[in-house]
Amino acid sequence: MTHMHIAGSIHADAAQGGPTWLQVPEDLNELDLKLWPRGARRDEQGRIVVAGATLPEVAEEHGTPVYVIDEGDFRSRAREFKESFPGWEIYYAGKALLTRTVARWAAEEGLNLDVTTMGEMRIALAGGMPAARLGFHGNNKSEEEIAFALEQGVGRIIVDSFDEIARLERACADGGHRANVLVRVTTGVEAHTHEYIATAHEDQKFGLSIMGGQALTALVRCHSSQYLDLRGIHSHIGSQIFETLGFEVAIRRTMKLASQFRTATGVELPELDLGGGFGIAYTGVDTPQPTSTLAAAFEEMVDHECRAFGLARPHLSIEPGRAICGPSGVAVYRVGTVKTVELEGGRSRVYISVDGGMSDNIRPALYAAEYSAALANRTSDAEPVLSRVVGKHCEGGDILIRDVFLPADVTIGDLIAVPGSGAYARSMASNYNQIPKPPVVSARDGVTSVMLRRETLDDLMRLDVGQ
Repeated sequence: MTHMHIAGSIHADAAQGGPTWLQVPEDLNELDLKLWPRGARRDEQGRIVVAGATLPEVAEEHGTPVYVIDEGDFRSRAREFKESFPGWEIYYAGKALLTRTVARWAAEEGLNLDVTTMGEMRIALAGGMPAARLGFHGNNKSEEEIAFALEQGVGRIIVDSFDEIARLERACADGGHRANVLVRVTTGVEAHTHEYIATAHEDQKFGLSIMGGQALTALVRCHSSQYLDLRGIHSHIGSQIFETLGFEVAIRRTMKLASQFRTATGVELPELDLGGGFGIAYTGVDTPQPTSTLAAAFEEMVDHECRAFGLARPHLSIEPGRAICGPSGVAVYRVGTVKTVELEGGRSRVYISVDGGMSDNIRPALYAAEYSAALANRTSDAEPVLSRVVGKHCEGGDILIRDVFLPADVTIGDLIAVPGSGAYARSMASNYNQIPKPPVVSARDGVTSVMLRRETLDDLMRLDVGQ
């Protein structure tokens, strides 16, 4: 299978006047509420309001670009998962968005938290998340990270290789610890998502293969270890997934593995983590399932496979990923230039350049992720025009939104708001072109609070210790 360079697909879409799924909206001023934090609206002046905070006022107070996180929306989505999956452990994905404030919200709503690095562990703990409710992931955990996790009493470590099992045993022996572990397995399921975020097929870096026999060998190895307490199996098939069929196959294969482990050892594994990566709506054609629908499907699938293999129902956990924080966040940018480019066939496209770009949201450049956008500071009666929202970086691929209809009168100084920016935007941000990272502010009842302050050029200069 070959993959077209992103520039190739960009120019192909341009020649066709945009992707086939993109339709001219009947009303450019209307917000598609499935894309925005709950309660988002326009006020009487046409300005977008999130959690009672008017986005132009947020931009005036905090500058642009700025990420705005609706605290109430975050908390309500966390509660939905807790209520829809009673008795399950819900692990919030720290990699999606993690600050001390976010860790506190997650802890207060009864969530657990997945971490993958020393930095994520320290921030989660500093935010008040109990160590016992942390799950430590990663395919290359360092000795320092493992020792820290053991010293802090991290609740479970998800082992990813035989090298790591040996490393973890040495750390336990040296420090006088025992570790609760799950073995991450690859189920051979091809999730219907982008190649880079599909994580259960065989040819990738995560986990141990069920079909190749590595997973069962690792489970038995951990079970027989004098330093490890084997809790169960961990499976994760990818991210931004809308269908449950892949989960059904993964559950069947992990249950079969659990049955094989029982045959080999006479012991039933007490826990099963089914991962998650549930999709959210970035555009009008995205169709995420309601949390209650997901929960009902998972319950049915687990119960069916437990009966099929004669296994007791294990203690279950899932990892919703971006489904909690993604829809809660909006990125706000200020327009700097507007340029019309003539295309073949008499078509044209408007390029709207904003004061951010691939340094604050790499996803479109990394795997052609699609987003939506709206004029945030006013409404407009101008006709809709096919637009491309681009950043200020020195890269042709510095594209935030490849195709979107915006008013023809968008001009310098206008604000563009991008919903669905709560996950994997600030957490994947860089300082490309030596641009400081934007701030993250929470919004609640019309009041904003800084969670991460804006970086400054002085911050960057302090890191440069050369002559």
